[in-house]
Amino acid sequence: MALLPMKGNSERVPNKNLKDFAGKPLYHRVMESLLKSEYINSVVVNTDSESIKADILENFSDKVILVDRPAEIIGDFVSMNKVIECDINKVEADFYLQTHSTNPLLKTSSVDAAIEKMIDFTQSGSYDSIFSVTKIQTRLYKSNGDPFNHNPNELLRTQDLDPLYEENSNFYIFTKDSFKKARDKRIGLKPFMFEIDKIEAVDIDEPQDFLIAEAIYKLLL
Repeated sequence: MALLPMKGNSERVPNKNLKDFAGKPLYHRVMESLLKSEYINSVVVNTDSESIKADILENFSDKVILVDRPAEIIGDFVSMNKVIECDINKVEADFYLQTHSTNPLLKTSSVDAAIEKMIDFTQSGSYDSIFSVTKIQTRLYKSNGDPFNHNPNELLRTQDLDPLYEENSNFYIFTKDSFKKARDKRIGLKPFMFEIDKIEAVDIDEPQDFLIAEAIYKLLL
């Protein structure tokens, strides 16, 4: 089961979810990637937007479960974990994959590979959840100018630095049990980091991100 929460209001990119992205509303891109997965049979969309609901009913009605977002979890400062809690209490599944409409370059192959790992982890018990990351190998500094992950006296090549990993918010996979045991959090107590590359991990947060993601998408067609 996939979870694709979408709110109507977007401060930095107005009407972001329905904004035209290479000829279709933005959210269509990740929705199509999810529905191509051999492991996802339906997508839960939790929203407060009548416009989004109408577009879903017109284009994806047979594959989407619509959830009207309760008033108490509407707003820019509501934790995504609260929205997830609402969804998993309404819809039962062996495990859940949560993503965002702001990840239009996410590939079905990555989704399937991550789900296959989660199936293995469920059987072995080695990990209880998965979240996607991007590897960083560059010289980073603290706010006071002190080096964070390197010694300036050694000046190692960046490719020789120990890698760090950025949570890129492309997807999270978890069970209801792992969510509850982690005190209602999508990242469980024993998470596995699933690496995807920088291009696929592009996330739309600012207006310039939208332009960059759309340009990359068109180049990859």
